[in-house]
Amino acid sequence: MTEESRKPEESKSPESIDLSLTSIHPEAFGEDEKHRPQPIDESPSLIEAKDLLDMMHRTVDQLERDRSSRGDLKILNRTLRELRYAMKVFQPFRRRRKITIFGSARTQPEHPTYLSAEELGRKMAGHGWMVITGAGGGIMEAGHKGAGREMSMGLNIMLPFEQSANEFIVGDPKLVTLKYFFTRKLMFIKECSSVVCLPGGYGTLDETLEVLTLLQTGKQTMLPLVLLDAKGGTFWKSLESFFNEALLKYKLISPDDPRLYYITDDVEDCIAHTLKFYRVYNSMRYVDDILILRINREISATQLAKLNVEFSNIIVSGSIESIGPLPQEDNEPEISHLPRLRLHFNRRSFGGLRMLIDALNDC
Repeated sequence: MTEESRKPEESKSPESIDLSLTSIHPEAFGEDEKHRPQPIDESPSLIEAKDLLDMMHRTVDQLERDRSSRGDLKILNRTLRELRYAMKVFQPFRRRRKITIFGSARTQPEHPTYLSAEELGRKMAGHGWMVITGAGGGIMEAGHKGAGREMSMGLNIMLPFEQSANEFIVGDPKLVTLKYFFTRKLMFIKECSSVVCLPGGYGTLDETLEVLTLLQTGKQTMLPLVLLDAKGGTFWKSLESFFNEALLKYKLISPDDPRLYYITDDVEDCIAHTLKFYRVYNSMRYVDDILILRINREISATQLAKLNVEFSNIIVSGSIESIGPLPQEDNEPEISHLPRLRLHFNRRSFGGLRMLIDALNDC
């Protein structure tokens, strides 16, 4: 049976896996991804699912009227099929925080970065987080090896060479094989609460810069992006030198943009940085022009006043205010008890927004 004709639904259903909410470690209990607005920079919509499906049907009808080419229709058909199935596979695990690990498929098991990825997968699984990788060899295999099959999810890519699912995820119902890189990258980022990149080639750099671009432009909800090297390694420091000398120097990026990532060569430091991001901060939503930060506990009036002084430059009008849940958030009752911060964010200074979240987590 060819990859094109194989029906993913014939594999074991992911719903049969027992990862109940009651068993989730508190550090891994995240927001309900199913209700996360996509794209993240849009306000909660009043459009019902049925209306969206009707719109999709009309779009398909329009393709016929446009006399779209067979090649274009193949791309659209495959894209829709891949995303539908991938979303179905991920749906049972939407409340569990997940970490996406990127890195080279060519890294050998004895290499220090392989061992770091294995340790990272094992320890994040110990905190209750699931581990997503590209399901291949090298760094991807190491992440799954550390996490174990139960805590691993894979997004494999169809290639004529090099890429096949590693032994720790092959045959698992939490493995999805995709034809297109762009659908694969969407699922990598859409479904996770953190990204860690280890050294790799063109593909790893593509994935790293994609995440940076999405964070810098606000197309991705804010999350920790860690660039993890081997002990004493210079892979990511060399890239940062290029950023400083070729991008910052000529004002091709903003001075706060480097705050969107964190470089370390220590796995424990990587984990501490990731977990601290959700110490006070929980999640974010836009409601019209207003950004809502949901937080895990109240902060004091003194702390709030300090945030207003330090981050007035990223606010269009008014101030950062403490509020309760808004009516537009009523589709997320499981976090309705959380306090909120309200601010009229300028939607431009995302490095500054990351700094605000870091300051909030220090409260």
